[in-house]
Amino acid sequence: MDIFYYAMMNDSGFQHAIRQDIKAFKDRDTACASYSWTLLYLKGYHSLESYRAVHVLWNQGRKLLALTLQSRINEVFAVDIHPAAKIGEGALLDHAIGLVIGETAIVGNKVCLMQGVTLGGTGKQTGYRHPKVEQGAHIGAGATILGNITVGEGAMVAAGSLVLKDVPPFSMVEGNPAKVVGYLEEDDPSTTTKHGKGIQDCLPVDAYHQ
Repeated sequence: MDIFYYAMMNDSGFQHAIRQDIKAFKDRDTACASYSWTLLYLKGYHSLESYRAVHVLWNQGRKLLALTLQSRINEVFAVDIHPAAKIGEGALLDHAIGLVIGETAIVGNKVCLMQGVTLGGTGKQTGYRHPKVEQGAHIGAGATILGNITVGEGAMVAAGSLVLKDVPPFSMVEGNPAKVVGYLEEDDPSTTTKHGKGIQDCLPVDAYHQ
């Protein structure tokens, strides 16, 4: 408790992110009736704020302690987020169970990650080896995104997809391997719960480019 309190009180970014995160859960999770529900019952929020605490420790050079707490977070919540990963404000980890985010992954503001999502690496390359998910993107349940690739702003990855190459902004990809099936008319797909949208919900690729 002292460790979490210290991290929270000595990092203004952590303090601001806590507020934006709880607002994201209340506003965007249709099963969340109040802010108190988020604080009391939602493991996505609990695991996210626990990650933020260990991220502070990691940045302070207290890496062994951060890794120890990461292991405990994984054990309690079944969520595995490396302490070095970067997650923006207003993130929504809906259900969260089975979520994996690798060491060099970067997740932008207002991103929605459903249960079972993997932001993983490929091979043994050094440097950035995990995905970058830009602001407002929505990653559906069970999607796997591998390697140093970018999921563009406002993009949507359909549930169960395997993504191995860059995803254009405001596009919808689905399949194994994932392919662009259309472009989204809505500006912020991370606010929707339609994480299994079909082609009929998108502008066709040809129409978008016209």
